[in-house]
Amino acid sequence: MSKDTRKTAYPCDVCKKSFSRKDSLSIHKRTHTGEKPYRCGICGTSFFQNNHLTKHKRIHTGEKPYHCDICGKSFTLSGNLTAHRRIHTGEKPYDCDICGKSFSRSGNLTTHNRIHSDEKPYLCNTCGKSFSNGSALTKHKHIHAGEKPYRCDICGKSFTQTGSLTIHIRIHTGEKPYHCDTCDKSFSLHDQLTTHQRIHTGEKTLCLSYLWQIVLSKSTLD
Repeated sequence: MSKDTRKTAYPCDVCKKSFSRKDSLSIHKRTHTGEKPYRCGICGTSFFQNNHLTKHKRIHTGEKPYHCDICGKSFTLSGNLTAHRRIHTGEKPYDCDICGKSFSRSGNLTTHNRIHSDEKPYLCNTCGKSFSNGSALTKHKHIHAGEKPYRCDICGKSFTQTGSLTIHIRIHTGEKPYHCDTCDKSFSLHDQLTTHQRIHTGEKTLCLSYLWQIVLSKSTLD
């Protein structure tokens, strides 16, 4: 038997994928059977592999064995440390084949690709609205539940989305992070900056109320 043949000696009878070790094949088969023999004794969550259970248990124990040698921040998973280090190095190894935008995490690239494909796999069970990522669906569900988990520490006002809270806090702090490159005027909202920049570009837009006036006047004449 050749060296290359030995490497792929154990084929899966379901999908024909091959493995060099019998135990690797056994683990793989669980993806087809749904078997999850490794169960967390604390919360009951089950896993395909024992090492997945080991990583999961760190959520309960708070163990973070992977440390960043640059800033000292700690992580429960080695993959999270690898992704974190790219903040310091600026490395973005995952490139979009369509627009060329780069990302530090493969998951971020996957989410980004849905902009081009218009794929929205996360469905709201209440209203049927779909989203391209799970976090957007979670935020959306707060609307149906009436939940406002993001609370302003200054005035106590609550919001359904963390982004809305961030914008609100600028009322208290006076922060205006969006700057006009032409006149250096600053704004608290990106939309305000976009509207302002039309003064410099000469771009003209009709407001919705004015458009309705045109439609109504035309229908009256007809």
